[in-house]
Amino acid sequence: MNEQATGALRIVVAEDGVLLREGLVGLLARFGHEVVAAVGDAEALRTAVGTHAPDLVVTDVRMPPGQTDEGLRAAVALRERRPGLRVLVLSQYVQHSYAAELLDSGDGSGVGYLLKDRIGQIEEFVAAVATVAAGGTVVDPEVVRQLLRRRRDPLERLTPREREVLALMAEGRSNAAICRELVVSDAAVGKHIGNILMKLDLPPAEESHRRVLAVLRFLRG
Repeated sequence: MNEQATGALRIVVAEDGVLLREGLVGLLARFGHEVVAAVGDAEALRTAVGTHAPDLVVTDVRMPPGQTDEGLRAAVALRERRPGLRVLVLSQYVQHSYAAELLDSGDGSGVGYLLKDRIGQIEEFVAAVATVAAGGTVVDPEVVRQLLRRRRDPLERLTPREREVLALMAEGRSNAAICRELVVSDAAVGKHIGNILMKLDLPPAEESHRRVLAVLRFLRG
């Protein structure tokens, strides 16, 4: 790792938006840093880090092919393999599934998570780059607020009826069996299950898999 944390840095930029990617390259060069690779997907990010061993990675969260959390998952994996790698996430979204894991990695040092729409000045972003590269931590207050809210018991968000439905799901009941038990329509059960999956913020997947995840959340609660 390059020790020039407050000087010129070797940076890999990962951003699928061409205009923003090129803008970041130009901005970082303007402040004396060298962008050794500018890529548009998570696989290219992994390759670039392996090839160039940069001082810092600046990455978006949602990237091809799935446009979900590929960039953030890549950052988490890279930090696991290279504990000293500095990572600054720059995104429009707080991706709960991996944000906390990234911020907890490496004892929370040399990592940052900023929201694009909340960066008011160029100097603010440049200062964040320097702080993360020097081993500090920079996190947007909105990211903190959302993660703290997520750390509460997720089952608190369910209504009493939704808890009943989830309890029956945990017993392995089918939708039809839940309808008979609660004396409600199939449409009502389907709506309750949809609300449960949404409120528990379960990742996109086949419904049967999401039902299993929901039941695991219930059993842990």
